[in-house]
Amino acid sequence: MIEWRSAVPRTRQSVVMVTAALAAALSCPPPAQAAQAAPAVRSTQAESTQAALTAPAGPFAPAGQGTRPRISTAYELPGERVYPEGIAADPRTGDLYAGSFADGTIFKMTPGRRAAQVFLPPGADGRRTANGLKADRSGRLWVTDSSTGVSVYDTRSRRLLARFEVPGQGARFVNDLAITPDGSAYLTDSVRAVVYRVTPEQLAEAGDEPVALTPRFDLSGVLDAHAPGAFTLNGIVADPSGRHLLTVDMTGGDLYRLDPVSGAVRRVALHGGDMLHADGLELQKGRLWVVHNTADAISRWRLSEDGSSARAERKVTDEALQLPTTLVRVRGTLYVVRSQFDKGGPLGEGTPRTPFTVAAVRGL
Repeated sequence: MIEWRSAVPRTRQSVVMVTAALAAALSCPPPAQAAQAAPAVRSTQAESTQAALTAPAGPFAPAGQGTRPRISTAYELPGERVYPEGIAADPRTGDLYAGSFADGTIFKMTPGRRAAQVFLPPGADGRRTANGLKADRSGRLWVTDSSTGVSVYDTRSRRLLARFEVPGQGARFVNDLAITPDGSAYLTDSVRAVVYRVTPEQLAEAGDEPVALTPRFDLSGVLDAHAPGAFTLNGIVADPSGRHLLTVDMTGGDLYRLDPVSGAVRRVALHGGDMLHADGLELQKGRLWVVHNTADAISRWRLSEDGSSARAERKVTDEALQLPTTLVRVRGTLYVVRSQFDKGGPLGEGTPRTPFTVAAVRGL
């Protein structure tokens, strides 16, 4: 048996250790008594408007030396211990939704209104948490619960339409999801290194009882060696044509192309950088935006037409991102979740700045 450290490059060993700790910390949502922690304080620090671009000596070369991305607060989320993680844009209405990792609350954000409203209360339908979110073109909101699976809601009535759960009692961490043009949903499991699929037929036939999730892709034998229990697969996006999906291994720093028809898995050739600490992904018109959570960074990549390779174009690093976990792009603006997981959340002690917020990043 090959001991895992011997198979991992030295430059990545520290990252592997960090992600192993991340997996352990996120395996269980913050307990209810965490709400009794020291009260959070409101931030008086000015918003960062001059985000730092990586130096040319780093893995990414700055593009457009005269322009710097602008970071500001777009929305405020009510609550002292929200620790948001997921975000989704409704393609029909333009509304945004964000979820709380701490208790599963879902917030609705309306353009033009800074304060978000509670869309689904804490613990709705037994959900312990909220991770990945996606709003589809049929008026449904998909919400993953890392400990169980995914719940599907009607955005008009807020009614629970269906639930899909990982069978058995083994370790799992259902993380992010993407929806392909045919209406299928694909969900990553960060512990099992598999991607589950929910087909439109399964959704239509689902009743009041949970339906078992089944893997469509198993990447456990494809990924680089990693520590037992470390997080691997995280963000996932679907190509608008439906020809492929892309998912990221946050521990190995690699991107993978998944073929929904054949089931083939292919490592994407990355040029000019890697995807260590990568979390949420956003894909539009051949460009891929990647959140690097504990690095407080967002990178931008240019994809080849067939999705087999990607070239790094630009990267912004700024503490004003407050440990970002995912993002969505609407009309040229990136809306980025500021998780603050390292401020009294699952990744560290401390006091978060309140209110918790969603940032707007322009110019990247």
